[in-house]
Amino acid sequence: MENDAVKFFKAPEPGAKISFTKDPNKPGKFIFTMPQPPTFSSFAEERVHRKQRLVAAFRIFAKLGLDEGVGGHLTCRDPEHPELFWVNPFGRSFACITIKDLLLVDHNGTVVVGTSPLNAAAFVIHSKIHGAREDAIAACHSHSVYGKAFSTLAKPVLPVTQDACMFYEDHAVLPGFNGVVADEVEGDRIAEVLGSCKAIVMQNHGLLTVGKTVDEAAFWFIALDKACHVQLLAEAAGTPTLIAHEVAADSHKTVGSSLSGWFNFQPYYQMITREQPDILKVDDEDAQLNLGE
Repeated sequence: MENDAVKFFKAPEPGAKISFTKDPNKPGKFIFTMPQPPTFSSFAEERVHRKQRLVAAFRIFAKLGLDEGVGGHLTCRDPEHPELFWVNPFGRSFACITIKDLLLVDHNGTVVVGTSPLNAAAFVIHSKIHGAREDAIAACHSHSVYGKAFSTLAKPVLPVTQDACMFYEDHAVLPGFNGVVADEVEGDRIAEVLGSCKAIVMQNHGLLTVGKTVDEAAFWFIALDKACHVQLLAEAAGTPTLIAHEVAADSHKTVGSSLSGWFNFQPYYQMITREQPDILKVDDEDAQLNLGE
């Protein structure tokens, strides 16, 4: 049965204010409208937006301690050339990445834009995921503490809280650890096990999330790491009570929607751009893309 929680995320009518109203068909139940992701009038405009959001995600990951050394990579497709994706240069601190640091890479591992080195694991993993998932505009993988700890258990995140329901029946577990991912076969295996899910727990490695926007993919990673943390704490204290299947599945339709992921990222973006306004500094070079075709 369709969950009418989709009403929670309907777009406001032009000129309408965001407000609470009661559902006339269900006394006592409220519905409300929410902002929608932006639309763009040109590839250049959308390119700047995606790259800014990607840089913001790196800075947020660094602020939250989700990075470690040179491990970790976040990517997004180029809007005009979706077969190409933007990624962080190998060895550059997440806390220091700027829009001009980003590399543009093709699915053969060629750096089309940029002169910095490319992390082989970033190419192997992300090229396979973007290649297998047309809807995966962005993908995030980093070596977060709780994600790594949880991954050693080789089991799924359980519906122990409302927030954990974001991933209910919508994440996969990659069994086994075959070493640092520098082999295309392993990249194919990750993409295959991920399937149509929004996230994957890679045994003895960590977490990876995807989304239809950079905002969504980044928030799913933040939320999944927190869900891992909560489950580790709950199971250390005893046997957590699980949310019933029907309720967890119903909740997932609301808290686990793409729009929910996008919207939940906005407070993080507001915070990081206020603290680090250089993220917003762009010029024409950041928007245009001349591939010499």
